[in-house]
Amino acid sequence: MNEQIIQSIVDEVVNKLSKIHSKTQLVPIAVSARHCHLSKSDLITLFGEGYALTKKADLSQPGQFAANETVMIVGPRGSIEKVRVLGPVRNVTQVEISKTDSIKLGLNPPIRESGDIKGSSPITIVGPKGSIYKKEGLIIAQAHIHMTPEDAEKFGVKNGEFVKITTNSERPITFEKVLIRVSSRYKLEMHIDTDEANAGLISSGAKGILSKIEVSL
Repeated sequence: MNEQIIQSIVDEVVNKLSKIHSKTQLVPIAVSARHCHLSKSDLITLFGEGYALTKKADLSQPGQFAANETVMIVGPRGSIEKVRVLGPVRNVTQVEISKTDSIKLGLNPPIRESGDIKGSSPITIVGPKGSIYKKEGLIIAQAHIHMTPEDAEKFGVKNGEFVKITTNSERPITFEKVLIRVSSRYKLEMHIDTDEANAGLISSGAKGILSKIEVSL
């Protein structure tokens, strides 16, 4: 076997290994506790005319922050106090909780992508200056990964696609249906709720391996 053929084989092997490595790069994981996004009008109802959210801490996603403000959410069976409000204000009010939270409230919210609240569960929100009843707006957030277009190209995925994530935690677990969300405003990070985190003994800062979902013909 001449030197040119050997080099060709070596180059092919290196290229395949490089592709395998790129597909198994780790995705950082963050645990998202129950929280509330408020519209401007609902913020005024709950906290008073002219009120503006005050920042407690920046979140990992650019421009997003945890506010000092909290609210109480109420269902037919119970209530949960000190639910953190996240800023900035949004066009539509939305509350994201875990399945465990929903049992305490006596409600059955659907698993949805953030922002998709049509036909979701009703919820009452109580603030220091007033309360509101929303006919829809309560969801359990679909496990998802924020990534930039460059990240999406690197992992070989596209916006709206579902992938699998296998964690490297003490109790490894595979999430079978994780939504890819792509935007230049995002930072690479997977978001799961507290129930999902507890099931796999996962804490913020853990990492997971992304793999494509095989489609059966």
